[in-house]
Amino acid sequence: MSWRVRVVHTTGYRYRSPVVQSYNEVRVTPRSDRKQNVVVSRVETTPATRQYRYVDYWGTAVTSFDLHAPHTQLKVVGSSVVETSGEVEPIRTGTWADLRADNLVDRYTELLEPTAYTPRDRELGAVARTLRKGKTPAEAVLEASQWVHQQLKYQSGTTGVHSSAVDSYQAKEGVCQDFAHVTLVLLRAMGIPARYVSGYLHTKPGGELKETVRGESHAWIEAWTGGWWGYDPTNAIPIGPRHIWVALGRDYADVAPLKGIYSGGDATALEVTVDITRLA
Repeated sequence: MSWRVRVVHTTGYRYRSPVVQSYNEVRVTPRSDRKQNVVVSRVETTPATRQYRYVDYWGTAVTSFDLHAPHTQLKVVGSSVVETSGEVEPIRTGTWADLRADNLVDRYTELLEPTAYTPRDRELGAVARTLRKGKTPAEAVLEASQWVHQQLKYQSGTTGVHSSAVDSYQAKEGVCQDFAHVTLVLLRAMGIPARYVSGYLHTKPGGELKETVRGESHAWIEAWTGGWWGYDPTNAIPIGPRHIWVALGRDYADVAPLKGIYSGGDATALEVTVDITRLA
């Protein structure tokens, strides 16, 4: 069952004293593929800026802009209407022998290696070996995702934006970013290419038409087991019509919704809201 949804992602900064230069990159624009179709999308800023759009190395749509007029506030609004598809089924054609093939390892080596957010860990490596035993690659992806869902408690405030998978695993708590990072550590330890996906999640499974809900930025994983497919370890559910994907990468560092540098006063407030409306 497909949905048509409108997403409005608003980020606002206030500065203690005027900012005189600001350079930014925004990753809030969904892309069309076999799982979703983007009907319309735009990024607006206040103050108004001249924008440059490109697609980055990982296939994410990026809007970059700079601002040189003194300003004490900056507001960025990404608005999109997207048609999403039904639940994504695991791709089960890949075998462990396929995953060990030199050409595949070479092609996806960046998605098999550790990162600052997804470092190698002896304990998680042992868990990965146990979860993999007797499973096909696709079954191992589901097993790892569901194990992480059971091990971690969803709790904001325990971890921060810079916390690694090991930090959240030791705390046994975290948010969707942490659930995704721990799952990636397990999958890569198994030899399964896996990537981080950022996007949005409509918070009501039976969302009423025309009802606007306070949604959330969300993160899940995609794994290659003969082809790419996704799973949501935070909620232990397949990717479905409530998921809207925006960015891909090795970990959160590759997909941050807004990042940049500026010269001026400290930021004194940060406002982030995501409003999602099911249109059809």
